[in-house]
Amino acid sequence: MVSNDCDNAPTGQAEPTAVKLAVAGSFGVGKTTFIGSVSEIRPLSTEAEMTRASIGVDDLSATPHKRTTTVAFDYGRRTLDTDTVLHLFGVPGQQRFEELWHRLFRGALSAVVLVDTRRFDASFPALDRVEEAKMPFVVAHNVWTGEDARHSPEKIRQHLTLREQVPVMACDARQRDSVRQVLITLVRYAGRHYAARGRQEAGRA
Repeated sequence: MVSNDCDNAPTGQAEPTAVKLAVAGSFGVGKTTFIGSVSEIRPLSTEAEMTRASIGVDDLSATPHKRTTTVAFDYGRRTLDTDTVLHLFGVPGQQRFEELWHRLFRGALSAVVLVDTRRFDASFPALDRVEEAKMPFVVAHNVWTGEDARHSPEKIRQHLTLREQVPVMACDARQRDSVRQVLITLVRYAGRHYAARGRQEAGRA
């Protein structure tokens, strides 16, 4: 069982289990902010100034004031409970970094896919890659100031043609408690996913 208190550091003598999670989503959706909000260490960020090379390539229509972008990955760490430490890897949103996606997904047990309801279509590449990796994931609607927060989870599920069992929830990537709830939901969902898969494999043995 996962504790609701992610602020408890491990106190037992046994080493906690390290779990790698991916944080994916379209360009400018808030992945760097998401990791930075919840990380218990100073997050590693590879943000770089955007240059003229991004003109006509990166869609700034929903984020006109964005001046930097992740060019490799973001990394943060969060102790979830006495048994589990999460290692969060933010995946670049642009498709030109596709080779990095494969490397960062390697070894990840599950993923958060952040979506922006102002540009649903931009979410599909990240969703496709996560599904190709055959890992459980949750979809988090990142509600920024000015974004339409009226989209219900079911409307988002329909827009993105998600399976019924995939958790869909709202979050604010700037708020630690909001991000924490997303991670708790993800770990619980992934636990059920892998437990069910284990039972299926045992039944076939």
